[in-house]
Amino acid sequence: MAVTMTERAARHVADFISKRGRGIGLRLGVRTTGCSGMAYKLEYADAVNPDDQQFESHGVRILVDPKSLAYIDGTELDFVREGLNEGFRFNNPKEKNRCGCGESFNV
Repeated sequence: MAVTMTERAARHVADFISKRGRGIGLRLGVRTTGCSGMAYKLEYADAVNPDDQQFESHGVRILVDPKSLAYIDGTELDFVREGLNEGFRFNNPKEKNRCGCGESFNV
């Protein structure tokens, strides 16, 4: 499988990297936290780590560390606007449930 993003998310990431003036893509992973166990983490990547798994979606590179990939393989990243709020949404087929506040999840 792979980690992908929608065209809307890719456009948002590419625009931000362009404005930022540097970067090779987006680093996606998970960390242990919250009431459900894990939380997604996103950061802009300036370099590829030796053990990174690399994916490309709509011209944007996505980097994932091997430990995180076990939890997010098959995930599609979207960028949504709802009213005055906007942000990334993770469509993860492995996600069993999410805490009430939406900050953490488990598989």
